[in-house]
Amino acid sequence: MGDDVPIAGLMALLFGLLLLSAFFSGTETALMSLNRYRLRHKARDGHRGARLAENLLRRPDRLIGLILLGNNLVNFSAASLVAVIALKMGGEPAVAIGAVALTLVVLIFSEAAPKTWAALHPEQVAYPAAYIYYPLLKVLYPIVWLTNIASNGVLYVLGIRQRDAEGHALTREELRTVVYEAGTRISTKYRQMLVSILDLEQVTVDDVMVPHNEIVGIDLDDDIENISEVIQRSDHTRLPVYRDDIDGVIGVLHLRKLANASSTTVLTKAELESLLDEPYFVPEGTPLSTQLLQFQKGRKRFALVVDEYGDIQGIVTLEDILEEIVGEFTTDPAADDEDIVRDGEGAFLVDGAANIREINKVLDWQLPTEGPKTLNGLVVEYLETIPESGTCLKIDDYPIEIVESNENRISKVRIHAPLS
Repeated sequence: MGDDVPIAGLMALLFGLLLLSAFFSGTETALMSLNRYRLRHKARDGHRGARLAENLLRRPDRLIGLILLGNNLVNFSAASLVAVIALKMGGEPAVAIGAVALTLVVLIFSEAAPKTWAALHPEQVAYPAAYIYYPLLKVLYPIVWLTNIASNGVLYVLGIRQRDAEGHALTREELRTVVYEAGTRISTKYRQMLVSILDLEQVTVDDVMVPHNEIVGIDLDDDIENISEVIQRSDHTRLPVYRDDIDGVIGVLHLRKLANASSTTVLTKAELESLLDEPYFVPEGTPLSTQLLQFQKGRKRFALVVDEYGDIQGIVTLEDILEEIVGEFTTDPAADDEDIVRDGEGAFLVDGAANIREINKVLDWQLPTEGPKTLNGLVVEYLETIPESGTCLKIDDYPIEIVESNENRISKVRIHAPLS
């Protein structure tokens, strides 16, 4: 038959086979390079090419089997055709030259070039190709099925099972990387909010609570005049009410209830007690993600954090958790500035009671947060004693000088930024 077909016709047929080889090679790379989450999004939005590609990729063994079947068929056919053309043009010596030439042409024009282009623009290649592969798989399914049975059998003998393949679910750290790599598609503020949501499981109520020694509340053992003064000076809408000390808490006062009641009655301790809500306690170490759901489930906004002995360690509010996500939005910025004050180039005077996580957020530092929550606790744990004023130390490359301290705690610290 080859003697009856002119060389020009054989060359045209060879060119067509090389184009088909390039098609199979490029589309294989494009389909396997698709971003599965973007693909799923487009498929849900009704993009037909994306829906077809998603269906094909649900069984990648069948898709690969179909592509390899077509690619090998056209490559072997091209090799045979080159042999025929070489014999017609130069006899048997030309066959070896034709094999080398075909290898170079296939490598460059049917493999490297289309695969590179497909890897750079996978969606432009994969979606149109899905229109071809989807019906082609239906037509050639029996052959592809037999091929897959044979190949899966070989993998089974080698101890490889399809169920061993990992899924495409992202871990938290991988999702953080996706968010950071979104670039200008997501504003810096929103990107930080998304990362903060991902970090909620790693942050506990201990990290954001108002500590025991800073709790503002109402002591029913005080005079009614002192109680009224505490209420008038309060910057909070809810105050714990206790007897003697905060560990004797008996309820929580919502100042809005008090405002409604005081318009018609004179404030008394009995009247105040009648307005109290039941205190809500949560164990220390509770992740913020869990506590946020508990607040939502119980329709609460205020909780007292207790340790394993039932002693109150601090107060956490819904606002505290939301600020971990969106940043400060209701607190007084001036109050935050009092804890961290610039003291020369690269140095800051920091209150010993300042929260380490807040210091890291404000100054973009990396002070250790695994142990103590406050700067005072961090230094005391490191030195295993309460240092005197003038003591210098270094924690994780951060030079620290104790400015003020007493027998109970460190009150003021000077911290220098680490040398880069």
